Amino acid sequence: MSSTARSGRSARVGPLAAKPDRTPVLAVDALLDDPGTHIIVCCGSGGVGKTTTSAALALRAAERGRKVVVLTIDPARRLAQAMGIEALDNVPRPVPGVHERGTGSLDAMMLDMKRTFDEVVESQATPEKAAQILANPFYQALSSSFAGTQEYMAMEKLGQLHRDALRTGRWDLIVVDTPPSRSALDFLDAPERLSSFLDGRFIRLMLAPAKGPARLMTAGFGVVTNALTKILGAHVLRDMQTFVAAFDTLFGGFRARAQKTFELLQAPGTAFLVVAAPEPDALREAAYFVERLNADRMPLAGLVVNRASRVPVGSMSGDQAMAAAERLAGRTDPDGSSTITAGLLRLHAERTRIVARESRLRQRFAAAHPAVPTAVMPALSTDVHDLDGLRLVGELLAS
Repeated sequence: MSSTARSGRSARVGPLAAKPDRTPVLAVDALLDDPGTHIIVCCGSGGVGKTTTSAALALRAAERGRKVVVLTIDPARRLAQAMGIEALDNVPRPVPGVHERGTGSLDAMMLDMKRTFDEVVESQATPEKAAQILANPFYQALSSSFAGTQEYMAMEKLGQLHRDALRTGRWDLIVVDTPPSRSALDFLDAPERLSSFLDGRFIRLMLAPAKGPARLMTAGFGVVTNALTKILGAHVLRDMQTFVAAFDTLFGGFRARAQKTFELLQAPGTAFLVVAAPEPDALREAAYFVERLNADRMPLAGLVVNRASRVPVGSMSGDQAMAAAERLAGRTDPDGSSTITAGLLRLHAERTRIVARESRLRQRFAAAHPAVPTAVMPALSTDVHDLDGLRLVGELLAS
């Protein structure tokens, strides 16, 4: 990745650039245009606009000449409609209406957790073994609801897309919208957590009858099995043992791919963007993201502060506006103009104070992380519901 994209230094300052003077500005277009950027991962806590940001960046990159696929995680229906696709699914589909420049193109898809897990099984096992695993009730529960499965499968799908891109040349940029997790970077931990579960003592115990010699069937094992039978029922225990015995042949592949995906995320061609809202909790979470990414040696491109309040028009400060509103409050005009003006002045004062508070929060973040380039995205008056809305988001992020 170029030094310009990595440092994010730019002479341009966005319309809401109330950041400290020394805060580097995130050069979004330099990041998108850099042919060395192959993967952009948008991460952040839930509800901060990661999915819209991911889609807007993907659209802008495509219209600037990149061949892009964007992987979204459970987008709102309006976003699928905004991209001109009635229903996103686990297959990348072209987005109509993209104004390509040169070879630019945009495909979009939504992660189907269960289908991705099924694809892994089908690709790693013989048809007979795959059918046995897919039909097993314990596998069906694991692939649909096990904690961390969505995060693991997001990374699994990223690995699949990357391999397809290298093999076919269909894409030169993958944009990933990470799952909304309670813990900041669950998607980084999920591969190890899932593989640890599959390699855990309990799973090894379940495998003992299928793999070990008769001497393993000790009195102690019999006591454990009897206890599990009472708790789970004989049928459930049999399903678990059957699943584990069948799945054990795939276990090495899971761990190997998890390691490859982790290395891919650390590679120079990957760029992480932390997305946050201008609120104390969201920026605290963003600070944790930055620290964790640095600790894991993940390439951090910068911070996007979404839905920032616009600076009110005019030079009057919040205190001045409030003082003027108080002076007008006691007046009684036949047409009510004083009351209306006082209300507008109070609104101006409140907006000014909100902008000042958000600026202080960003300054506090910048003081703790002075090397993180930042882009500030102003709040829009309406939801994004079409490609023009996504284009506007991209333009504002890049300005």
